Order: sequence, then C-alpha cells, then structure tokens
Amino acid sequence: MSESLRDQLLKSGLVQARRDDKSRGDRPRDGGSPEGRSRGAQSREDRPRDDKPREQRPARQGEPTPGAARRKTAPHAASAEIDLAKAYALRARHERDERARAEREAAAKAAARKAQRQRLLALLDGRALNHADAEHARHFEYGGKIRRVYVSAEQLREVNDGALGVIQCEGRYLLVPRALAEEVRAFAPAVVALLAEPGSAADDLPADAD
Repeated sequence: MSESLRDQLLKSGLVQARRDDKSRGDRPRDGGSPEGRSRGAQSREDRPRDDKPREQRPARQGEPTPGAARRKTAPHAASAEIDLAKAYALRARHERDERARAEREAAAKAAARKAQRQRLLALLDGRALNHADAEHARHFEYGGKIRRVYVSAEQLREVNDGALGVIQCEGRYLLVPRALAEEVRAFAPAVVALLAEPGSAADDLPADAD
C-alpha cells in the first residue's frame, strides 16, 4: 500500500476503526480466562439445584411443609387414642356396674327366699293337720303335675269345701286351716298348692295319679 493511500485511509478513519475492531475481537471473554471461568463456576454453584431432596426445597406459598403436616395430624391421632381409651374405660366400668348390680339382685333374691322360708316354717310349726293313718288320697294339680295328699274322710270334705288348704313345704304337702293358708298366701302365694273356694264342692281327681 502506498504512503499516500495509507495517509488517506488514516485520514478517513478506516484503518483506526479496523484496528479497534480487531482489538475488541482479540479481547478474551470472561469464560476464556481462568478468572472468568472461576466467576462462571461460582455463579453456577450459587444457583439453586433442582435435584435436591424435596423436603429441603423451600415450600411454596400456601403449601404446608411435611413437618407442618405431621404436626397438624399428630394432635388428631392423639385425640383419637384418648377417645378410644375413654370408650374402653367406660365400657369396662359399665360391665363392672352390671356385674355388681346382678350380684346385688341375686343376693337380694336369695335373702328374700331365706326370709320367706324361715317365716313359713315358723307359721307351720306344729300346725299341720296331716294324719299318718289317713286312707283317702286327695289329688290336685300343682306345678304342672298331678299331686296327692292323704286325708281322712272328714278332712276330704273340708278340703273340697275350702275349710282346709294344702301348703307345699320342704317337699311335703301339709293340711292347714283356711285362715293359715290365706296368711301364707299373703307373702308366699307360690307354696299354696290347694285352697278351694268355700261351697265349691270340688270333685276329687282320679286316685291313680301321682
């Protein structure tokens, strides 16, 4: 290139412009130098990674964290266990109360039967009218079966007329006056085996029944 042409180019600014472009093109980028690479690596390390465990990621706005969910459900589970324990305790107490009530009722019934028996024995003591040599069998129905008591001819008429009654006591059938039979019936009607209404003249049952 001639001197005059170069001078012309310098004057026009073309040569300087190309030199500036070359200088800018030759300038190394940050990624090409060690310092640039270091800054790039540091910037990448500062970025949050998506491959971290989910529980380590910050929760989104309005989304409960796993720890918060566990804390939220724990009181409900504890409350359910407490309610179940209370239900079992109430049921056990109810069963104990029922057993105690049944035992009290059974004891009361046993005491009542004992008192009734003692009163019956006291009333009948020495007042039975049965005769060992009685020849007539007076049959009657009692407890779903046909029973019998041996009486004299006079006693048979009195039993049929209702003047005498029959009381079941200790496996025996005792002849007693009507007044005594009615007194017994007032507190122990189940043991009054036979007490005809006065004037009914009830027929005797067959003698071959047990």
